[in-house]
Amino acid sequence: MLKNKKLLFLSLILFVISIALNFPFPHKYPYGESVASILNIPIQMENGLHIVGITSLLFLITSLFFLSKSFKKHKGRFLLLGIVCALFLPHFLADTYQKTFATGIYAISYEVETSECSFDMISDNTMQAICEFSFINNSWDNVSFDINFYETYLFEEDVKMLSLLGINAPYSVDIKAKENKHVKIETMIDVSDIKNHVDSGTASHVNIIIESGEKMRKL
Repeated sequence: MLKNKKLLFLSLILFVISIALNFPFPHKYPYGESVASILNIPIQMENGLHIVGITSLLFLITSLFFLSKSFKKHKGRFLLLGIVCALFLPHFLADTYQKTFATGIYAISYEVETSECSFDMISDNTMQAICEFSFINNSWDNVSFDINFYETYLFEEDVKMLSLLGINAPYSVDIKAKENKHVKIETMIDVSDIKNHVDSGTASHVNIIIESGEKMRKL
């Protein structure tokens, strides 16, 4: 059934590279973007094309091509298996690692779908912000970390919202071992020196940064 061992080996190497580039840990974005940022490699072209995503896709397509050339029979089955693994394996591996071997902030799962922040001006210069988050500590140890905020894409003319929370940041959180914790943050923000800010509104799927010592994760 096996036709060419060298092509199979090459296919597996390219497949592993593709999986590694798409590995969704330790940050919200794929691991390939973290590496690209460290090496000062552009993540996105000016026309909006995602360089890391395209590179990962090319590695995957090439690996599947070599995989099909490696076998005499059942090529379709192996190709289907490769596609299924590429779709689900990165998230499965990241989730498994968090629930078994991860420690500290790397064991913290963030329920981004349930996160929400609301903003209201209570005076001419003061804004009240209330945020609610859910975290799961997958480890057997208590974990403490600080929360900070960032906005995914913020241009000079954009209205500031989540970044305003950084004025009084960081916000400390303590989660016991194996605890599923609901965290509520309330803060008053002085916006007297902020020229372009929201007057009121809500934000869901909130981007946060959790930090502990020199360790940091963008979620």
